[in-house]
Amino acid sequence: MKPSPDFARIRKTLLCGQADRVPIAELKVDPHVMSAFMGRSIKTLQDNVDFWLAAGYDYIRIRPKYDYHTAGVQARTGEYSAYGDKTDSRKWAPTHGGVIQSDEDFERFPLPRPQDIDYSTVEQVAKLLPEGMKLISGCTGIYESVWMLMGFEGFSMALAENPGLVERMFQKIGELHYNMTRTVAAMEHVGAIWYTDDIAYTEGLIVSPTIYRKHLFPWMRKIKAVCRERDLPLLFHSDGDLWQVMDDLIEIGVNALHPIEPKAMDIAEVKRRVGRKLCLIGNIDLGYTLTRGTPEEVRAEVRERIRTCAPGGGYCVGSSNTVTNYVPLANYKAMIEASREFGTY
Repeated sequence: MKPSPDFARIRKTLLCGQADRVPIAELKVDPHVMSAFMGRSIKTLQDNVDFWLAAGYDYIRIRPKYDYHTAGVQARTGEYSAYGDKTDSRKWAPTHGGVIQSDEDFERFPLPRPQDIDYSTVEQVAKLLPEGMKLISGCTGIYESVWMLMGFEGFSMALAENPGLVERMFQKIGELHYNMTRTVAAMEHVGAIWYTDDIAYTEGLIVSPTIYRKHLFPWMRKIKAVCRERDLPLLFHSDGDLWQVMDDLIEIGVNALHPIEPKAMDIAEVKRRVGRKLCLIGNIDLGYTLTRGTPEEVRAEVRERIRTCAPGGGYCVGSSNTVTNYVPLANYKAMIEASREFGTY
């Protein structure tokens, strides 16, 4: 498959248009998968660009470097990998008490300053892009950053007992992420902004929509305003059932929704109800098809998603979260090859 990147293709799709073919799109591909696909280690920025180009993407996603999410995290090594690496670790934020439990903790915690954010990787990758490719950049979630720093129980208790602390957390982290978005959006080779924030799980929203409407959605509107200034599509990632806030996301101006988790929402229903307003990305099942199914099953699922969601445009083939290290290479290849086979308009 000869690479033929064309960011205009995915841009048109993100804006609910119909391009020449259905694009493929991922938030992230695990380095094990990238290395197996390329037949060599992925070590440099050039290696990363080479992979995204060879796999058939019209972009490479990369964001600024900043790290305060590791504070208080827990980890476990030896997780399952389809590539035999038992040294990889899984990390998660604390359920109980996080590193910020009080106003005093908030004052002491060393959140990064604007000058601490490292944009060098974004700037360097921009210089390596082949003709036709652009960057998709952005930042991680404001909401999930707040609760991870507080621990979910600590966050939940503070909503009732110390709402002022919650408000200060959202204000500080919101400002930080908004300013990051403004900076990357102004970079020449950035073609879209991908904002990622898990606000739901399979059965519904993690907290009341009132919390999001008060604390999170105002910042998302500011991020969208930046996108309008630069004429950039805004992609939004959240797992789970988002129906309670679907109208909010549309009103904010989100252009594309990812990943349409299969066990949470029926993508055919999402397409029918909001497909003219939101581009849909993903939905190829990580629960079974991509991880435990056969390449033939992957191929069949991609074909069905294209049949259901692609007519008229506004659909990108991709996994129902990210391409993890427990997705076998044959299944990953089957997904991208099937998108080419069945995705021509």
